[in-house]
Amino acid sequence: MNEKTLSRKYTPGKRNTTQSAHAALRGEIKGLKRFIPFLGPAFIAAVAYIDPGNFATNITAGSKYGYLLLWVIAFSNLMAVLIQSLSAKLGIATGMNLPEIAGRRFPKPVSFFLWIQGELVIMATDLAEFIGAALGLYLLFNIPMLPAALITAVGSFAILELQRRGYRALEAGIASMVLIVVLAFALQTVLAKPDSAAVLAGFLPRFEGIDSILLAAGILGATVMPHAIYLHSSLTQKRVIGRNEREKQQIFRFEFVDIVIAMIIAGAINMSMLIVAGALFFKNGLVVEDLDVAFNDFIHLVGPLAAVLFGMGLLIAGLSSSSVGTMSGDVVMQGFIRRRIPIYLRRFITMIPPLAVIALGVNATYALVMSQVILSFGIAFALVPLVIFTSNKEIMGGLVNHRITTIIAWCVAALVVFLNLFLLYETIFA
Repeated sequence: MNEKTLSRKYTPGKRNTTQSAHAALRGEIKGLKRFIPFLGPAFIAAVAYIDPGNFATNITAGSKYGYLLLWVIAFSNLMAVLIQSLSAKLGIATGMNLPEIAGRRFPKPVSFFLWIQGELVIMATDLAEFIGAALGLYLLFNIPMLPAALITAVGSFAILELQRRGYRALEAGIASMVLIVVLAFALQTVLAKPDSAAVLAGFLPRFEGIDSILLAAGILGATVMPHAIYLHSSLTQKRVIGRNEREKQQIFRFEFVDIVIAMIIAGAINMSMLIVAGALFFKNGLVVEDLDVAFNDFIHLVGPLAAVLFGMGLLIAGLSSSSVGTMSGDVVMQGFIRRRIPIYLRRFITMIPPLAVIALGVNATYALVMSQVILSFGIAFALVPLVIFTSNKEIMGGLVNHRITTIIAWCVAALVVFLNLFLLYETIFA
């Protein structure tokens, strides 16, 4: 079907997303509606930024230092916007995702190694997300951890079923879950009654001793999730295909809006966690490092509603994140070694390690910390190739990074890799 035929058939509300997107590119859709066909991919990737590991880090930071490290979360989000925009741009420019390009440009042994480490990273991610969702069920309904984990498994299968109905159904499902988390923490922030002036002061960069620097490094280091980098390039690679360089650049501009909106929402959720912890725990002299302790303290300090909102946010974040991790695993295997297994079989295989950890009775918070240690190993293997490929004009064409973008990207990559190695050392040897 040629472009003129598509133009004649255009009817708002009756066209699929791809046709609507091309209509927007041709200027047939005006105003804010032009952005609607391009919204969605970044929301799925953004789920990685509100996983249970972030809950633990933000609650600890708020309880120890109040609003002091709010600026670190804001800076982390700026880094996330840059990194996710590079990943999205790679998919738009090449029609391939990051693992596919790496699998074609690196020797087979290197690709095989990258696949193995990618699978380990995704299993570690799954561990954190499964434990978070199961802990949410345990706190909300007093369901023992192992049965709660099995219920989580069923829930993650249900979310994956949305993928079979098309990416719009999946994006709508994930976006709805993120909205629930947003509302939960927005209401919790209202209940906590933070000091507005003190909150604003938290955006001024400063530290209070070595421990606050270590915690800030933890927040920054945990910002970049390897599976989110792999996945985002996959979500944009064939969603709307640009037919020439001008269209690809225009698609990226629309997608950048999607990224900014999604990262603002993810950042707001993370900030609200820290603000609530600061307003309640820090104010009352409580240092809280375990999520179950935080839940019980919410009950004592504010009431059951605040605790229920916290548990609900943890449950929803864990469920949505676990499904995104499974999708990432599919992308990693197909890209690096050009093999694929049914996504439900993959879901079953990857849930075995977290179920085993929970069945053995390992402390939930300790398991979350260990999962972050494993994730630290995978950062460089996703981030460095991303910067290399997006800085290569032969690969990217007109969407190649500007020189200043490349410089900033390498600085961010070096900072993130250094912080993760530093945190790895501190966790193992300190």
